[in-house]
Amino acid sequence: MKPPLDLQAVLTNPSIRVVVTCGSGGVGKTTTAAAMALYAADQGRKVAVLTIDPARRLAQSLGLGELDNVPRRVDFHGVAALGTDPGTTGDAEPRGELWAMMLDTSRTFDEMVSSNATPEHAQKILANPFYNTISTSFSGTAEYMAMQKLSQLAATDEYDLIVVDTPPSRSALDFLDAPQRLSSFLDGRMIRLLGSPSRGVMRIVGAGFQLFTKAVTSVIGGQMLADAATFIQLIEGMFGGFRERAQATYDLLRSSHAAFVVVAVPEPDALREASYFADRLRSERMPLAGLVLNRTHPPLADLTIAATQAAIADITGSSPLAAAALGVHADRLTVRAKELRMRARLDRAHPDLAVVEVPALPFDAHDVVALRTIAEQLTKSV
Repeated sequence: MKPPLDLQAVLTNPSIRVVVTCGSGGVGKTTTAAAMALYAADQGRKVAVLTIDPARRLAQSLGLGELDNVPRRVDFHGVAALGTDPGTTGDAEPRGELWAMMLDTSRTFDEMVSSNATPEHAQKILANPFYNTISTSFSGTAEYMAMQKLSQLAATDEYDLIVVDTPPSRSALDFLDAPQRLSSFLDGRMIRLLGSPSRGVMRIVGAGFQLFTKAVTSVIGGQMLADAATFIQLIEGMFGGFRERAQATYDLLRSSHAAFVVVAVPEPDALREASYFADRLRSERMPLAGLVLNRTHPPLADLTIAATQAAIADITGSSPLAAAALGVHADRLTVRAKELRMRARLDRAHPDLAVVEVPALPFDAHDVVALRTIAEQLTKSV
């Protein structure tokens, strides 16, 4: 029998510096990330949790009004940590620190430019219209900036652990492609033409590439093409640093200092996505810790469904309330049987994928107390 996912060991391992959660939408991924970060902080680690999910659910889960591009300290004092005497609730002091932030793509790009150029040079780049376009809407910019922000946080050495909450879609793992995508972009023919003054846009026209420029300008406009050429020439000296940092972060994520946690619920679509994430991470040789199977419905009593149905038949006329309670139990057993069938299919497809189940809670997690309840399930003794 394969071992269950031991998240307690992952989150308290001092050599693990980055934990990345991924999964489809609506599976509780952001809440799981917040609960894991809180647990690690309770164990004495200084933790930063970063979300690149624009839905702002991380702030809600932590009971905060909003988050921005700068880590904000989460005040979780006054609530006893897991494992403390219930009688001390309200008096126990957390041993670690918890910080939270949400990726702002545009601001992160600005920071990256400012940190790699003189103030005058940076101002020219920031004022360039083409820069303003790609810093907010160019395909892949958000994924690269996520890598950049993770790189910044890791480089500071201020945090013992960084928990990254990715977007709720398959694009969650697109940031793994950022180093390769960036290299392809920077090494592309278009960039080389635009970036070389001797072969720049005006030279292109003079060299007889009228058809080329006509095609490009018909799509993006002549002024935009000129802005793009100016932008590329301004940032050309930064290319090496961009590529180097992206590759360094990619290498960190592939190392023993990182762990990936896939989150799903026991439903066909979510498990299909979880299977995709597991395959993708393994193909990239990323350190996959395992799967959190959220919102399961384990039975609350040891009464089989056959015995339950027999008991209901016996007491329906004499004890309608007890029969109704048994009916709820029977419904739960039916749901559980379906969950076990779906999990069995996943286990057959991924026999070595460690799994921890988190039973469905009767409430939403919007505060520290609820997050600790989830953390307790995530890290229960294995």
